[in-house]
Amino acid sequence: MKNNYIQLGEDSDFSSYHPLVTFTYFCTVILISMFSMSPVFLAMSFSVGLAYSIVLGGWKAARFNLAFAVPILIITTVINPLSNHHGVTVLFYLNDNAITAEAILYGLASATMLVSVVMWFSCFNKIMTADKIIYLFGRVIPVVALLISMCFRFIPLLKSRFREIHEGQKCMGRKYPRRALVKKGRQLAKEISILIAWSLEAAIETSDSMEARGYGLHGRTSFHIFKFAKRDRNALIIIAVMALTVLAGCFLGVNSIYYYPAVVDPSPWALTLPFACVYLALLVLPLIIDIRGEKTWLKLNSAA
Repeated sequence: MKNNYIQLGEDSDFSSYHPLVTFTYFCTVILISMFSMSPVFLAMSFSVGLAYSIVLGGWKAARFNLAFAVPILIITTVINPLSNHHGVTVLFYLNDNAITAEAILYGLASATMLVSVVMWFSCFNKIMTADKIIYLFGRVIPVVALLISMCFRFIPLLKSRFREIHEGQKCMGRKYPRRALVKKGRQLAKEISILIAWSLEAAIETSDSMEARGYGLHGRTSFHIFKFAKRDRNALIIIAVMALTVLAGCFLGVNSIYYYPAVVDPSPWALTLPFACVYLALLVLPLIIDIRGEKTWLKLNSAA
């Protein structure tokens, strides 16, 4: 993948679609990923989720996702057979408890499912900005929409403020060696205290700003730039058709597999393969849209 397609973020072509389209897409993908334990579905969700997180967040996002994914995969794969001794394929005994291959595979599948969902949520956060959340749910559940949008903004804002406070303290000479644990602990407590005071002051300013703009008044209108165009309708139809097809396959059990007492795939490959292909097409849809958009942009720039 070329560097032109890396770290698009909110500039991705898929992000420019109507919020209803992107929200429907991510809800569908995350929902299917949460209830899929088939290795085929898990592998597709994990690999495409990782690829799309790289497209949106760059290689830094890939390093972060892998730094999160690898420990989760290892820990869950190790812990599950230690606490769950079901399965017919006994590998060895540990303190008279059977360690089975089925328990290891189930732990690996559960960890892959969890990591895949987290990566898709990270992509969701890149695309679904606070204004899109408020646009979709502001009129139906305005308080909940505001809380969700503020939470999405609050966490990165706290990280940015803490980083600024920490760098400021270092510039003032308040930097201690690693062995000075007590002094470092006191300094950390001081920085957290500054962060809390700053956040409380900012909360008061936000409250005053909301009141000045008429938040909570009856009949208050809001401005938005989102329009449901023809391409949004077409994309929503495509997503809905593919989603309904995959969900129909899920009801038939193509995304499931039995791990206990033995690993058994209840669905024949002839039935699983068509639904898996549709699911893969659904997963890569935003990647195709973004790559096509970037190619068009590069072509226009080269022509100019």
